[in-house]
Amino acid sequence: MTGPDAHAGAVSAKPLLSVLRGAVPPVPPMWLMRQAGRYLPEYRALRADKGGFLELVYDSAAAAEVTLQPLRRFGFDGAILFSDILIVPYAMGQDLWFEAGEGPRLAPILAETDLSALTPDFSRYEAVYETVRQVKAALDPSVTFLGFAGSPWTIATYMVAGQGSKDQGAARRMAYQQPDRFAALIDAIVDATVIYLSGQIEAGVEAVQLFDSWAGSLAPLQFERWVIEPNAAIVRKLKALHPDIPVIGFPKGAGAKLPAYAIGTGVDAVGVDETVDPHWANQTLPAGLPVQGNLDPLALIAGGQAVEQAVDNLRAAFAGRPHIFNLGHGILPDTPIAHVEALIAYVRGTETR
Repeated sequence: MTGPDAHAGAVSAKPLLSVLRGAVPPVPPMWLMRQAGRYLPEYRALRADKGGFLELVYDSAAAAEVTLQPLRRFGFDGAILFSDILIVPYAMGQDLWFEAGEGPRLAPILAETDLSALTPDFSRYEAVYETVRQVKAALDPSVTFLGFAGSPWTIATYMVAGQGSKDQGAARRMAYQQPDRFAALIDAIVDATVIYLSGQIEAGVEAVQLFDSWAGSLAPLQFERWVIEPNAAIVRKLKALHPDIPVIGFPKGAGAKLPAYAIGTGVDAVGVDETVDPHWANQTLPAGLPVQGNLDPLALIAGGQAVEQAVDNLRAAFAGRPHIFNLGHGILPDTPIAHVEALIAYVRGTETR
């Protein structure tokens, strides 16, 4: 999309959805990546009760409660489904578990095992769809419900290595040395992701975000092949099924490749990480394309003048462009709740002096 469309006025009761469709309200709608999570005491209590992250994700009532917690506390304009990007490889047939203090693990690792050895089980999506249905039933009508999935490159890095890594070296090596094998994996992830997102939409989400957390690790030609092309395929296939559902693309670390991503993928909005100059983004991205971001999560931890200066800079940069106020990445666990409250008040102009 390249500007306001006929939907924008019709959905003004949902400010965030309106912006995704081209509206430019005087105050940007807002939500925060990872807004449901460890910085909230109510989340920590529920997580402790369930005993583990995956157990929490697969308890639909508990996952719905986690999704709703930040809405009750802060009144955000968007709710983001509580789940995990690795549900897709889990449904594609890898085992998934979380090591305490170390993060996710997948097996068998595809650096050593062929994709054909995996047996997909897309019933593993069903608990997530039930979470969506429960959240949808409880959500305030003014709040836009966002679903999500990891983008194929980022998902592939975990599937190939069996865990996260600092440089995504195993996947990058496979992409260079065995491009046909890697392409088959990417294509399979695209198809599994379209099934997943389509199911979320059918269950009740109103927009979806594609997280490419490791997009910044690729050289330009590799970025075109393994970030832009697969995300474009997801957008194309998803729009064929659900033409009116906006798609937000978030290629973290894309930097100067951000305009090529925006144009090449066909996403309806682009998420901008905290390293990107918002004035540059506004000048170089397609006119009228909605932008989401990009307050530094560490500025939010600092609070006070640091946050206010950053907010003022962002608002000035994106004045006149559809803008969803958000962080440049996920909210950090040691973020003071009072700083989140102050941020919301400052953005919305309701702070007291």
